[in-house]
Amino acid sequence: MEPVFRTLEIVASIVVRAAGTKITFEGLDNIPADGGAVVAINHTSYVDFLPAALGTRRRRRRIRFMIKAEMQNVRVVNFLIRHTGTIPVNRQAGANAYAEAVRQLKAGELVGVYPEATISRAFVLKDFKSGAARMALEAQVPIVPCIVWGAHRVWTKDHPKQLRRNKIPFAVRYGRPLPPAGTAVELEDRLRTQMSTILREVQTAYPHPPGEHWVPAELGGAAPTLEQAKKLDEAELAERARRATEHR
Repeated sequence: MEPVFRTLEIVASIVVRAAGTKITFEGLDNIPADGGAVVAINHTSYVDFLPAALGTRRRRRRIRFMIKAEMQNVRVVNFLIRHTGTIPVNRQAGANAYAEAVRQLKAGELVGVYPEATISRAFVLKDFKSGAARMALEAQVPIVPCIVWGAHRVWTKDHPKQLRRNKIPFAVRYGRPLPPAGTAVELEDRLRTQMSTILREVQTAYPHPPGEHWVPAELGGAAPTLEQAKKLDEAELAERARRATEHR
């Protein structure tokens, strides 16, 4: 039953209703009814895990997300991590998290990963890390591509949160599962190709007023280009390193 997880699901549903958010789900049949699978999600928001998880719940499945280990420093979050099968990831030494993800996949769980690792400020796909493909191959489970769109309008980097009753629509689409075949590089390429195609289709169907900060530059918005976003990411990492040095 997992009472903590069930409580989170109830709270999440209440929050979504309170915000007046309408979530459109597509491709739910692509979520396996049972057995392990990697759910690969694009990353544009601090809350895009929520609609992705609500979608799999409609198939009576739960996602065990991989989350940065620093979140364990927050007492409430650490409690939730320990009671929901969430997998903390130490970015400097991720072997233990990787092994735990493979173990859960072999045990029949859905494991949620962000192939881009960090939020895309450009709101288009960044370069992928190889973890999703490698763990799918090692566990011999499929990868289910998942595109979430609209969540970045609520909470993303460099912009104020919009958590009030905003009625911002979300679109979630699960793509055809990719079998665990070929090399990690080949599987990653297939994953990126499919996610890029789905993302473009979802974006095209979603209204995008020109000049809005949450609209990608290639669609006429004010979001940074991938190259500009990369420079912002590098500046953020440099500042983080500087602060860490000062606190030693």
